[in-house]
Amino acid sequence: MSAKVKCEAVILAQNKIAEGIYSMWLKAPQIAELARPGQFIVLYSDDKSRMLPRPISLCEIDKNEGRLHIVYRVAGAGTKEFSEKKQGETIEIMGPAGNGFDRKEGRVVVMGGGIGIPPMLGLAESFSEKVTAVLGYRSEQFLREEFEKTAEVYVATEDGSDGIKGNVLDVMKQENIPADIIYACGPTPMLRAIKEYAEERDIECYLSLEEKMACGIGACLACVCGSKDKDEHSQVNNKRVCKEGPVFLSKEVTL
Repeated sequence: MSAKVKCEAVILAQNKIAEGIYSMWLKAPQIAELARPGQFIVLYSDDKSRMLPRPISLCEIDKNEGRLHIVYRVAGAGTKEFSEKKQGETIEIMGPAGNGFDRKEGRVVVMGGGIGIPPMLGLAESFSEKVTAVLGYRSEQFLREEFEKTAEVYVATEDGSDGIKGNVLDVMKQENIPADIIYACGPTPMLRAIKEYAEERDIECYLSLEEKMACGIGACLACVCGSKDKDEHSQVNNKRVCKEGPVFLSKEVTL
């Protein structure tokens, strides 16, 4: 587990890339140096009445330039505040937090659904060979062009406006996409289905769980998920998504 750094990060760029979805590049060399795909940072509000930071997954990590890329959905007052910040302003952040993805060799498939798509981009970029990316959208798409630079991209849309009408697993089955290892991030019903799909076919599978967090450091137990093993901290069958996760081997957790 990497040490965490708290710093004032300079906002290098901020853009709205879809309805309610924002892309932000931050200058944070110390965190960029430590970070790996699958980890997240926590962002602090300027409004001190909002005591709890907001965890946001890392989309891309540029170690050479000391930059971090996050893509987030406005879901409340905290993220709305972040979306109103401008280039050149600063924001207090801490990270990298959580664990990350372990890169494995073979036929790699990365799968993302909704706001679970951004953390899969940095992972896809980290492989020397092109991987397969299966992306699931409701309708409006984002980050697709970035994925196409580093992966063979397949798309599912709920409304059938592009790609296959349905979800990411519908794409896997209809396109008969081969996989030795699957990495996935998205809503729990999607991850539950991918876990079942992978385990039925004996495919190694890693899931990045989306859970609401409070403290972000493993102390409050607000973001636990079911586990096959007992947690040393609580002595019950769960794991803390912010601490032992957010990435888990699919066979380790119950969804």
